[in-house]
Amino acid sequence: MSKTKTENTVKGSKGRPVVETSARQARLAARAARVAAGGEVKRGRPAVATSARQAKLAAQAAKIAAGEAIKRGRPKAATEVAA
Repeated sequence: MSKTKTENTVKGSKGRPVVETSARQARLAARAARVAAGGEVKRGRPAVATSARQAKLAAQAAKIAAGEAIKRGRPKAATEVAA
């Protein structure tokens, strides 16, 4: 066996080429322009302010702000003492 070193002569980037006129590239450019202009880019599903979960989270945040102790997790089940 010979111990010759092979060199990789492939240049350029890997993967599919980017089509600058595609709809996705237009969306990405619009998003980048919005961020550059100081705008906001929201992600995910927006929360419904009147939902029960949001009310529960607001109540918990109010308790934390008031300095109350918050118990986390599931409450312990009542156990009977056999005597």
